[in-house]
Amino acid sequence: MNPMWIAVAVLAVVIFGLAVRIVRQYEGGVMLRFGRLVGVRAPGLNLIIPVADRMFRIDTRTVTLTVEPQEVITRDNVTIKVDAVVYFAVVDPAKAFLQVVDYVKATSQIALTTLRSVLGQSELDELLAHREKINRTLQQIIDEHTEPWGVKVSVVEVKDVLLPEGMQRAMAKQAEAEREKRAKVILADGEYLAAETLGKAAHIIRSEPPALQLRYLQTLAEIAGERNSTIIPIPLEVLDTLRGALAGAGHNREDRAPMAREG
Repeated sequence: MNPMWIAVAVLAVVIFGLAVRIVRQYEGGVMLRFGRLVGVRAPGLNLIIPVADRMFRIDTRTVTLTVEPQEVITRDNVTIKVDAVVYFAVVDPAKAFLQVVDYVKATSQIALTTLRSVLGQSELDELLAHREKINRTLQQIIDEHTEPWGVKVSVVEVKDVLLPEGMQRAMAKQAEAEREKRAKVILADGEYLAAETLGKAAHIIRSEPPALQLRYLQTLAEIAGERNSTIIPIPLEVLDTLRGALAGAGHNREDRAPMAREG
């Protein structure tokens, strides 16, 4: 075989190897020709001009960025430690390659700065009770900064808030006092309702004498159910008669007392 043809074949294979670039499905191929942007190549087999062209692959999958715990002083002067997680992805590979040196590091620094700034403008109660609102605010601010880099921030979550031990004890005492206050209010409401119900019951019994007789018999039945005592029921009419007689005797003693003093 002619050595020249062998050399040509080898050269063709080398040139073809230099000209072929494979872009994976989750990547974007940024093409530069003599240092100038030509475009972004789609996933699959792509051919470039050796020496003149260069291709850089940019990962477009979602990146999970963990923000290390940071000490933050809230607006009400409470020192806390917070950490967060940021989810972002490259939506424009050309901007991510040309506008910033390292888009991951840049996004991380923006997240750190924004976390300190936003939480420093919030009070502790707001941070604990309205975390979803703070998460949305963080996501919007960070996304505004990373948009020129072709990076889209989808989610920002404040994972944990570490409070000083003194503040934890104070909050525990506050919660305990709040629970005691609610318990006293509920007890007072129960007493009020019970007194109101008893007043209504007394009014009904006073206006309906048979109701008093029924209640008397029901009470006797409840006492007899214990089976540890002997009960002799006395009709209410007899009790009324005895009460009237005792009242009359008391009036007679009061009438006789002045006469004795006069003698």
